[in-house]
Amino acid sequence: MTALPSPLLTVTAEEGRGWVRLRLTGDLDHDTSDELVGRAMEQMTARPGLDDLYLDCAGLGMCDSMGVSALLQIHRDTAVRRVRLHVEEAPAFLDRIMRITGIDHLFARRDQEERWPARGAGEEGPSDPHPSPTS
Repeated sequence: MTALPSPLLTVTAEEGRGWVRLRLTGDLDHDTSDELVGRAMEQMTARPGLDDLYLDCAGLGMCDSMGVSALLQIHRDTAVRRVRLHVEEAPAFLDRIMRITGIDHLFARRDQEERWPARGAGEEGPSDPHPSPTS
């Protein structure tokens, strides 16, 4: 049996040189957490030279304990592959959950970074964090 994507969570990918951004829209919970972990793993597997994985959480409506578990699993998976994991545009409720659970230090945040790829910037975007040697 093939699992169908949950209409409760939409995960879209955007990529550039050395980075991928997963935009999350909807609920990250018991029913959708496996989908997010799977999409993150697909992106890392497809790009062995990946340096940065961004989770754009601006569109999240809620996150339960399984959502937190999914974030921790993605952190473990990125750490094994030496990929920096970033959380961007976290809603206030997600900031609070991450702070209360003590996991906020595991994710690079905008206030900790000098250069992030601009939201919407593609492969040749002007704020590509990994410009080619010829640019």
